[in-house]
Amino acid sequence: MKNIVFLAMFSLIFSLAQAQSKKEVKLNADTNLYEATYFHENGAVSQKGTFDLSGKLHGEWVSYNEAGAPLSKGSYKKGIRTGKWLFYSEDGVKEVEFKNNIVASVNGEDTATRVADNH
Repeated sequence: MKNIVFLAMFSLIFSLAQAQSKKEVKLNADTNLYEATYFHENGAVSQKGTFDLSGKLHGEWVSYNEAGAPLSKGSYKKGIRTGKWLFYSEDGVKEVEFKNNIVASVNGEDTATRVADNH
């Protein structure tokens, strides 16, 4: 159940970030990546990250709440979530490992072997 709530929170963060109207995007000629910054309505940074030339998320992405505190941090490779992501909340930090765009573990606990969580 905790994983379902966590995944719902993760989806909400990225859905809200995509709805942001203010943004800055520029091409970094050295890396050949578009550097993007999205802003909340109050002017605070909502998300920062990079896209490759085909428009796929590539590299580190960080999301922030309206007060500027981090919500999530992780990396994409050609549009696919990879490696360790951190998700911040009032309850602390959750560490999530992605493999092939799928949650492989949460705080070191393998999600493939879990059938149910009765907590």
